[in-house]
Amino acid sequence: MRAHRHWSSINEVTFVAGMRFLFGVYRLLGRWPFRLVLYPVLLWYVLSKPLARRASRDYLGRIAALTPVQTGMTGVLGHFAAFAESILDKMLLWNGLFKLDQVSFHGVAEIDRLISEGRGALLICSHFGNLELGRVLSRRHGNMRLTILVHTRHARAFNQMLAALNPDSGLNLMQVTEMTPHTAMLLGERVARGEFVVIAGDRVPVSSHPQVMTADFLGAPAAFPIGPYIIASVLQCPAYLLFAVRTKGGSEVHFELLRETVRVPRSGREQALRPLVADYAARLQHHCLRAPMQWFNFYDFWHLPAMENNDASR
Repeated sequence: MRAHRHWSSINEVTFVAGMRFLFGVYRLLGRWPFRLVLYPVLLWYVLSKPLARRASRDYLGRIAALTPVQTGMTGVLGHFAAFAESILDKMLLWNGLFKLDQVSFHGVAEIDRLISEGRGALLICSHFGNLELGRVLSRRHGNMRLTILVHTRHARAFNQMLAALNPDSGLNLMQVTEMTPHTAMLLGERVARGEFVVIAGDRVPVSSHPQVMTADFLGAPAAFPIGPYIIASVLQCPAYLLFAVRTKGGSEVHFELLRETVRVPRSGREQALRPLVADYAARLQHHCLRAPMQWFNFYDFWHLPAMENNDASR
């Protein structure tokens, strides 16, 4: 019987240890030698992590039904190679070595308008591409302030590595395991000051009874958290989607308006939430099909939790 593990229980220490070594190779020799050394390290990692390997193969198989993409072990290695490249880019960003002039923005005019009006918003991101771009660029453009909601305990080694490169790497992170009234009050104060709150929309919450709703994603139902939309409703602020993708010529950061206002009433809750979750899943699928190797959720994403207890309609 296949084992199903929550994403937060997957420890990345061994991968980060390998990335420390590879970052040293990059610093000494450059990106192409980094890539040459990368594949033996990746091969060892992929062979030693059957759950991650199986999750990658499953995801690529679903993508392949919709658009041409490499599958099998070749595809899995390419998928993890893209993940390693993304981690390297994060390390370069925080070490001041990333070429920021190669980043293009799409839909940023609306964000500029909010900033000029002193209004905040919720940015719903995903584990797609390199979202550190938005975090670092916000520091270059001092008028944009970000608070990123994270569950960092599963990524402690990686966050310690970023902190060693730049002590500022964790300044705008807020550790959130579950949303409490106190947390909602803090976020409300920040949005009222014109700040932006960032939360991932593609991972089931770390909770014994996560609040989720299913939506079609790559041809099958998958569970998505409803927390981002509840937060947007409580904060009464616009909700945008945020996607960052590596391209041949550099990187792209996309801001997409989800709703100008989100309202989730107590009655009719499911009817209000379902189109929001579906729209997010559709846009995530759109970007995954554009850059299939850049979605990094190495666990069984389509394994549904106990829906009789956890569906938001209950």
